[in-house]
This record gives sequence, structure tokens and C-alpha cells, in this order.
Amino acid sequence: MSLTKRIPRPLRRCALFTLSALVGAALQLAACAQFDRGAHADALAAPAALAREQITTPQFVLTAWTRITRADQPIDVYIEGDGLAWLSRSEPSLDPTPREATGLALAATDPGPNVVYLARPCQFTPMALNPRCSIDWWTGKRFAPEVVASIDDAIDQIAARVPGQRLNLTGFSGGGAIAVLVAAQRSDVASLRTVAGNLDDEYINRTHGVSAMPDSLNPVDFAARVATIAQIHFNSDADSVVTPEVARRFATAAGGRCVSVRTVPGMAHDSDWSRQWPALLNIAPHCE
Repeated sequence: MSLTKRIPRPLRRCALFTLSALVGAALQLAACAQFDRGAHADALAAPAALAREQITTPQFVLTAWTRITRADQPIDVYIEGDGLAWLSRSEPSLDPTPREATGLALAATDPGPNVVYLARPCQFTPMALNPRCSIDWWTGKRFAPEVVASIDDAIDQIAARVPGQRLNLTGFSGGGAIAVLVAAQRSDVASLRTVAGNLDDEYINRTHGVSAMPDSLNPVDFAARVATIAQIHFNSDADSVVTPEVARRFATAAGGRCVSVRTVPGMAHDSDWSRQWPALLNIAPHCE
């Protein structure tokens, strides 16, 4: 007799849903076991002498990789994207730690003396250290004020190691959103760069026909507050996730005087942006 025939009819749908969820979770755990995302990140960071550490903030314990060698030089801060936030269009992940860690790959190519990579809340850090972590923080609340505050608090702690130095912020994908939102409340940001940055989550979600995020902040709403920061936003004509129109909309909202938009041909959203990064990093943002 089949499983569904042994279960009373009113409960069959619930039982099948539960079974499906269990199978999905098992498959996800198996995939994680085959690919150690933390070990992959350590392998990216090691050649660049980026050391793993944990930074405790009032909101979350964040994982970072850092290289601070000059107290008289600015800090290049890289903020990770959304990571493995979703397994499919409708099924969220149980762990948002990125598989490829594109933000870390970008940081590893930066030759600056002071380079810091910040993972987003609940990425790489053991969940036991973050009892607050739940699916909401990497789905509908991934740009919430508490998330921005956590990244900002971590940057405060890092900036204290080189007092008086300025910050160069870079964010990949959803990390671009966080970079803008952090820059909007700081006075020590010298430059702002985004790579395939989610600079208008309302527009992107509407374009893709997915749910709005009322608990999150929208970077484009803060464009005027970062308008005097020299910034450049890299996108690609081959990116179907964050299209070039997103950066153009943000540049218009920011007024354009200090904002530059560059379209890199042939780069899908999950392409290896780190191969392009040494050349792109040499394009300095400036105010006209």
C-alpha cells in the first residue's frame, strides 16, 4: 500500500508537503556536505593573506576576512551578496552562505594594504552563534535596518584599527545595496563601488514578478544622501538578474555629478567578476 493510501484523505496533502520538505532539506544537506563553502572561502582568501575572524555586533556575529597592514592608509571594504538565499524561486535556503563568495573573490584581488571582506548576517558564521538567524534575514528582511546596522557596527570596529582613515566601499549584488545604505549614514566614505548591485530592490522585484520586501530599505530611496560620494556602478548587458537599467535609475536619482555607470559586456550575474576586477578597480570614481 502506498504512503498516501495509509493516510486519511484530509491529511494527505499535508503529509505529502511534509515529505517533500524533508526530501528537499536532505538534498540540501547532502549538497552542502559535498561542497564545503567555508573551506572554499578560506582557499580564496589565503593567497591574499586575508585572515578569517568573527566580529560581534549587537545584532549579529559576522564573519570577516581581513588584511590590515598600514595605519596611514584607507580601508577597502567589500560586502558580500545575498549568497545562497534561495534554492528555487519559491523555496528559501536553510543557510545563506554563498557557494562562490564573489565578494570575497573581489577582495582577494585587491592589492591595497588594508582590505576587509564582510559576509552578510548568517553567512559563514555558525548558526549556534547567531540564535537570531532565521530565513527572514536573508529573504524579505535582507536589507532591513538591523542588517545595515550590523554591517555598520562591524565597520566601526575595523575603522578603529586605523583611526582617521577613510573607507572605500564595494558591494556585490545585494551587497551593493548594503554598501549604499551604510554609506548613507557615514561621514568617512571616500568612494563607493557596486558590482551588479541591487540598487533598487522594488524595481527588480517588480520586474521579476517576485514579492516586495516591505521590511527592507530600498537603496534608491537613499541615492540623494550619497550623491556627493564619488561612486561607480558596474553592470553588464548579459546580466538578466540585475539589468543595466537598475544602475541607470540609481544614477538619475543621485543626480549624476559624482555617479558613473559602466556596462561590462558579456558578464552574467554569477560570472567570475574577480577576473575583471583588477582592471575595473583601476577606474577611479570621481566627482565632476
